[in-house]
Formats: sequence, structure tokens, C-alpha cells
Amino acid sequence: MASPVCWRIDVIVPTLQTEAFEEILEPLCAVVSSFLIPPDDTLSRLQGISETTLDEAAIASKLAALASDLNAEISDFQITAMADQDWVADNLAAFPPIQVGRYFMYGSHIQEGMPGGAVGIKLDAGPAFGTGEHATTEGCLAALDQLAKEGKKFRRILDMGCGSGILSLAAAKTWRTGIIACDIDPGAVRVARENVRQNGVGSFIYAQAGNGYRTPLVQTKAPYDLIVSNILANPLCQMARDLRCHINVGGMAILSGFLVRDARRVATHHVAVGLKLRQKIVVDGWATLIMYR
Repeated sequence: MASPVCWRIDVIVPTLQTEAFEEILEPLCAVVSSFLIPPDDTLSRLQGISETTLDEAAIASKLAALASDLNAEISDFQITAMADQDWVADNLAAFPPIQVGRYFMYGSHIQEGMPGGAVGIKLDAGPAFGTGEHATTEGCLAALDQLAKEGKKFRRILDMGCGSGILSLAAAKTWRTGIIACDIDPGAVRVARENVRQNGVGSFIYAQAGNGYRTPLVQTKAPYDLIVSNILANPLCQMARDLRCHINVGGMAILSGFLVRDARRVATHHVAVGLKLRQKIVVDGWATLIMYR
């Protein structure tokens, strides 16, 4: 093999604690991805790509310390030297076109035409979560597709925890209306803005980094007719009252980012503040809730 120009980190972690372990890898890597491990998806493989030599012992020590703090088990940690063409090709091959309802997600490396009548969303796999392949993103896209088929109209939309902006892009191309895309991670917002530019919907979507519903722009533009939030169960439960305060009477919310076993808890927190459960969508053991006020 040619002299290595990049290094790949691999480690298996509990799915519910993926984000905590990602925080260790992200400062070291240009790209960090997670892949669910079947059949029950309770474990995920984290994979990071670095263009600089890595201190294997130091990374192993940090991962082990976090695992101890979380009372979690990790396995199969390794760092592999790779040639540039290896990981680029693998990364692109791992992101084939995906269709969910009317939405057709594809990378810039895809040359073939789009299915007739599909809504095209151009996305390249990168450091921000959301390229359509995760079950929670699929559930949210299915929910958007269903609401569109029912003829629902939304004038003001909030994508809370936007990641790559995929749900904002889908909503913009469906309803052609104003959308606020917010994420606590400035890096995700930079990715979302680039995806907005590539998809030609800059006149509809404004992406901003901020602290959830306390973000000034999120407060200024409230109330919303539709709020989409694909994050995690605990933050969703903690933000239930804030969501209720920022949504119109008759407005709808699409909530995801959690396993089926957490769906009742998420729904209960939102029902307690005045929302009602309309539907639950399940994809590969992950849940998406459609709720309304």
C-alpha cells in the first residue's frame, strides 16, 4: 500500500451513548460517522477519519475513562493507516441514493437521473448528522411526506437540532416557506448552510447556531406551525414545555431520535404540557412521533 495519508479510528460503543464518545473523536477527525449494528441496534460502530497521525494510547485512555464514567462497555478499538483513495471511495460507496416517500437523497458522486416525481435532496456524507440513512431521519421524512400527502399547509417551520439540515431541505422543497434551522453545534450549522446553498433553497431557510429555544432568532420567529426535532429522548423531554410555548394552536411537531422503548416517555412529557399524540412511526426499532397542539 502507498504511504498512508489518513488514519481511521474504529470503536464499538452503546448506541444510546454514541454522542458522548463522538465528542472525544470529533476534535481529532475530519469526519466522524456512526453505524448501527444489527440485529437489535443496541451497539454502534463509531468511525473517524483523521489526516494527521494519532496517539493511539492517548485516545484509548480517553475512551476507557469515559466508558468507566458512563458505566459502559466499548470494544474493537483500533486505528488503521489508509491511503487517500481507500477511505474516500469507501465513504462514497457507503452513501448510495436513498428514497423515503417523495424524498430522494443523493450525493454529488451520483450521476444517474432522479426517479420521476421525486423531490431531490443533494447531500454529501460529512461531519454533521443526517444523510437520510438513519432510521430516525427516515421516520421524520416519512412523517413529512405523510403530512404533505394529507394536504397540510405550514407557513412557519422550525428545525430544532438541524444537523446537516436534511429535514429543513425536505420541508423547504415541499412547502416553499420560511424555515429556521437551529443547532447547538456551529459545525453542523456550517454544513447545513452549505447544503442549503447546494440545493438552491437559501431564500427559505435561515440556519443559526444557538442554545435550543433560548436562541434569540428562534424566539423572535415564534410561534411555529410545524416543529421538527430529531435529537435524543432526554433533551426532547427537557424541552417539551419550550416546544409547547413556541408552537401555534393547531400546530404540529415531529419528534425523533430515540428507540421505541423511549417513545412512551417522550410522548408523556409532551402530553403533560398540552400536546396530543397523533401517530407513531417505527423504523428498525427507532420511533418517530407526530404530535399536535
